Amino acid sequence: MVNLPNIMIIGLTGQSGAGKSTVCKVFAESGFSIIDCDDIARKTANNRRFLDEIPRRFTGELLNPDGTLNRTATAKLIFTDEEKRGLYQRIIFPYIVNGIIRGIKSSRGCVLLDAPTLFEAKLEMVCDKIVSVTSDTDKCAERIIKRDKITPEQARERLSSQHGAEFFKERCDFNIENNGTLEELISSAKRITEKLRTETDNEQIQT
Repeated sequence: MVNLPNIMIIGLTGQSGAGKSTVCKVFAESGFSIIDCDDIARKTANNRRFLDEIPRRFTGELLNPDGTLNRTATAKLIFTDEEKRGLYQRIIFPYIVNGIIRGIKSSRGCVLLDAPTLFEAKLEMVCDKIVSVTSDTDKCAERIIKRDKITPEQARERLSSQHGAEFFKERCDFNIENNGTLEELISSAKRITEKLRTETDNEQIQT
């Protein structure tokens, strides 16, 4: 997708509510440049070209009367209708990928690509290594209920629309299983950042 020498790109993904935000902060504190794919997606939702595509693919239920994206309706569709979720992702992912590439090109050193839908968007192709954060489903549900102020039913719908822990464990280079304390999560993340830094330093010495 993009060839960027001298930049190590690390993908960060995992279940909603697993603890990715905490891990992302550890990477940032370790000097990694952060590209937040959720932030890019939020900005894309205001992109006129993107918004113009929505009525052509859907029957208008995702736009407000003023032409802006109805985020509540969009979230409900994404988390409850697999077919429409796939269609929506096919529309928005190219915009997100373009934003990611711009972010990578303006970065230096090591980059963390914080991408909950990393595999759906085929972003594994640009990553040198991938880190996932997973947790028991009940723990994930508890966290997103508290964080997003949603109902237990909405939390279950959201988690059932996403890949489970085993999916990430099978496909990622590193997995952090977050079923313990916050201190344990941070410690696990620090160990991975140190290992990745060492690998980067060794590669630079060899070249």
